[in-house]
Amino acid sequence: MNLEITFQNNIPTSKIPVEFVERKGKGHPDTLSDRASEELSIALCQFYLENFGRIYHHNVDKCVLVGGQSKAWFGGGEITEPIQLILVGRAISKIDGKEVPIQKIANDTTREWMDKELHAFDTKRDLIISTMIRPGSIDLVKNYDLEDDIPLANDTSFGVWYGPNTQIENVVLNVEKELNLIDIKKKHPQIGEDIKVMGVRRRDTINLTIACAIVSKHVEDEAEYKETKDVIHDVAQRIANKYSTLDVNIKVNTADNFAKKLYYLTVSGTSAEHGDDGQVGRGNRANGLITPFRPMTLEATAGKNPISHTGKIYNICASRIVSRILKENSDLEQVNCYIVSEIGKPINEPQAINVELNTGRNAKLQKDVESVVEAEMIELPTLWKQIVRREHSLF
Repeated sequence: MNLEITFQNNIPTSKIPVEFVERKGKGHPDTLSDRASEELSIALCQFYLENFGRIYHHNVDKCVLVGGQSKAWFGGGEITEPIQLILVGRAISKIDGKEVPIQKIANDTTREWMDKELHAFDTKRDLIISTMIRPGSIDLVKNYDLEDDIPLANDTSFGVWYGPNTQIENVVLNVEKELNLIDIKKKHPQIGEDIKVMGVRRRDTINLTIACAIVSKHVEDEAEYKETKDVIHDVAQRIANKYSTLDVNIKVNTADNFAKKLYYLTVSGTSAEHGDDGQVGRGNRANGLITPFRPMTLEATAGKNPISHTGKIYNICASRIVSRILKENSDLEQVNCYIVSEIGKPINEPQAINVELNTGRNAKLQKDVESVVEAEMIELPTLWKQIVRREHSLF
């Protein structure tokens, strides 16, 4: 397995003096770009399986969201220029003489999930979707088609994971997730989905800065805007207290300037309508967070094929390894896992796997880790099924 297990007595991240943690919410332009690529990949997998009995080569891990133009005011607003979503990548588009309707799949899939996720955004009127997806290069397609029972790595790339989450990581992750629950939107429709949370821990104090797009038609005036900020603050405070025993201070929409009539008002609940653009790979890592004090990969996980692209599946495999090790050894303070592939080699034969344990050398623990990694390598060739069935989702 080319496995290296390292034992280190470093200070775990949870105990260092400072941590920065960020999460871009589900309505952020970068997250929308990631989601569009991932949903298209899953839709292509399902189309290939239903029509041809197997998943064909594809990587649709490039997407740009070109922000629109809008005018928002208290009690109303309009999008004057639509958002454009451009999906780019490689995919087999003709099989046995039958066309794969990639543009239609992209269009239908994207509008379906966006309609569910963005409660104030009209995808029929305010969204243009285009694709620039071509067949892959001959060498990569043939490498993909060489697979038998064990797929061959589609790239030389690596995946990483760590665990357990620190308190601030759990706070940042769950504040955004719970503020974006459907029940919150039903009760407070003025809260948009573009919620970015930045957390800074300095010793035993966490400071959260929340940027939240406010839906203009649900806010009649400045007083209601202030009330909405208070609601966001109070909900976030309750969530933070649930996931942390540390002191948590929260600020909401700090760029507001009431004296100059500057507010974070949007028509659709996302800054993509006017203020920002988006791109795959610029947002959350595969675990949903941006964590500069942790090991990370710059791989754009979203949109890569789930059969053999190690830039996707090695991140998920590493997460499973870390989770199993921690479940069986709950006293461990920190575990990191790194896996790197070699293009053209079986995906369950990586160049190297490094499992880093924050503890002294332990013969029994070493055997336990070896057993976990071996089990996950055996299961790796079928991991794609969980991804396609949405049993393991990046979102």
